Amino acid sequence: MIFNFHKLSKYDWQFILCASILIIVFIFTDLIQLFNKEILYYFPKKISYEPYRVFTSILIHADFNHLVSNVFGLTITRYFLIRLGNKSKFFYLKFILIYTFLNFFIIWIFERILLMFFNIIPNYISLGFSGVIYAFFGFLLLSSIYGKDYFLGTMISLRKSYSIQRMSTTICLIGLIFSFLPGVSLLGHISGFITGCIIFFI
Repeated sequence: MIFNFHKLSKYDWQFILCASILIIVFIFTDLIQLFNKEILYYFPKKISYEPYRVFTSILIHADFNHLVSNVFGLTITRYFLIRLGNKSKFFYLKFILIYTFLNFFIIWIFERILLMFFNIIPNYISLGFSGVIYAFFGFLLLSSIYGKDYFLGTMISLRKSYSIQRMSTTICLIGLIFSFLPGVSLLGHISGFITGCIIFFI
């Protein structure tokens, strides 16, 4: 089976933590409805005076299927990292933190271009962990091609792998096709992938 889970290791706490947070937030917002998740969406018109949305938007999901697909994506990235030989206990969390701010900057530039050159004011909402997943796929694709020894001064020892390269490429292409479906954020997926590729060179 391609996506076997391997035995738990000392690196797995960060994946378990991420999945647990996503599930807990979903319970609070969708099941017991402790608060309205609309206050957590990424919304361009509100981001200047509600900057917390940059981070909270990746923690909420449209529905249960959306959550499950992203938790599955998190599991796949864990599998890829194990296959590439990850040696860092904190890499996943550091990556997510850098992604959050760098991806916002990329989207902000895109929105400014739309406004300055086309007089288009972006009016959309964005939510979900899929942008992070696509960023990991971009990062892991380049890592599988070139290898990656260090990340922010910490050894991660990701080795080249042709099999991971092929699987990453296939998943990215399939994901790109599905990104054109109604209700799916094409911008979020593409900007996530680009962000992941940029992070590879950090």
